[in-house]
Amino acid sequence: MFLPIYIYGSPVLRNESVDITKDYPDLDRFLADLWETMYEADGVGLAAPQVGRNIRVFVVDASVNADEDPRLAGFRKTFINARIYERSGEEVLYGEGCLSLPRLNEDVSRPERIRIRYVDEHFVEHDEEYDGFAARVIQHEYDHLDGKLFVDRLSPLRKTLIKGKLAAMAKGKYKAAYKTKLVRK
Repeated sequence: MFLPIYIYGSPVLRNESVDITKDYPDLDRFLADLWETMYEADGVGLAAPQVGRNIRVFVVDASVNADEDPRLAGFRKTFINARIYERSGEEVLYGEGCLSLPRLNEDVSRPERIRIRYVDEHFVEHDEEYDGFAARVIQHEYDHLDGKLFVDRLSPLRKTLIKGKLAAMAKGKYKAAYKTKLVRK
């Protein structure tokens, strides 16, 4: 089932998410819905807060960049209770967008490499290192779990320049090609 994606200005996007256990109610159905929603909205990642749940869950499919990086072929993962515990390498500037900020794209600086611990959809523990595009997408979705958005990582000047767009979005003035929801405070 396609879930509505919460838009910038919705408080759920700014809350810190909590860990879950394997007996979380209807987890399999929720994960299936999260994947379906991400694909229907043409995204490469989607975090639970973006569909209204402040739980530490996100999904990523970075295989769209497999032409540029063959290691990404079939890169489709579920991250539950994730914790990035190391960021390293150079800061890399790269264009990002977000389903919760429709039609807004900005260059964001992030470390090129991360180490992350998480459990997958079967609650099998993982401790892995990622770099490049995979690390970027993971960091972007991980930020959602901490109540952060990519616009929070922009320079003060860029934030000032897009302030009007963000204010309009928070008031419901935006267009998206997928089902959305805006909850105002």
